[in-house]
Amino acid sequence: MKTAKILLFVAMAFIAASCKVEDPFVDRVVAPVLLVFDNAVGDGGGFTTEPTVLSRATGSATVSVRILELDKTNILDFKKGIDSIPVTGLTLSLTTRTGVKIADITTDANGRATATKTWAEFGVASPRAGSIVALTLSGKYKEQSFSKLARLQAN
Repeated sequence: MKTAKILLFVAMAFIAASCKVEDPFVDRVVAPVLLVFDNAVGDGGGFTTEPTVLSRATGSATVSVRILELDKTNILDFKKGIDSIPVTGLTLSLTTRTGVKIADITTDANGRATATKTWAEFGVASPRAGSIVALTLSGKYKEQSFSKLARLQAN
């Protein structure tokens, strides 16, 4: 009888241990392109997780970004390294974090896309130094969707 209880306990423990636990993390994939913001401030420049782009509060607000594809073919050859290839003709959607669409912008031959709008179009009626707009740039490259967060700050 004692042996049967032990076997039953071991069997129940084995069944409980073999249950699949749901992964609490969101599945993510690496972005197919690198976005480098012009006029970004801070230690990382335009390479930080959420770069802050400065624009004058007295004029139009400008967000400019370069889109690069990283060719990692020669990643193990220290003499050649990784190539940064400008992505041309890529359409990006520039929106606020609340989902208000600001513009669709397209990259040029150098991989640069620029949006110049009034502060009111960015959702700031009376901009002053320190005014911030949270932005999202979204696009699709080689059948892979991507989004990049950024902030536009008046100075």
